[in-house]
Amino acid sequence: MSTAKAEERISARVPSHVRDRIAMAAQAMGATVNQFLVQSAVEKATEVLERERVISLSSNDAKIVYALLDAPPAPSDALKSAVRSRKGLLCSR
Repeated sequence: MSTAKAEERISARVPSHVRDRIAMAAQAMGATVNQFLVQSAVEKATEVLERERVISLSSNDAKIVYALLDAPPAPSDALKSAVRSRKGLLCSR
């Protein structure tokens, strides 16, 4: 039976004035420094990942995308060439 760690440690070195500022913020929120750091990091990580997953379009851009999905343009010569090259790579294996 495998015994995986339920928790991992992350350490960081920061100047004392940064540590003091973090400690004051944690205290203001009624949290330990560790709780504050973990919660702040999770919030920031969620924000970054969400920003990377979601594409925001203006109303006009969305209309253009929908129009292209409804009536896609004919494939260009460059696209046809790329597809042939890709098929050649896939079939040669």
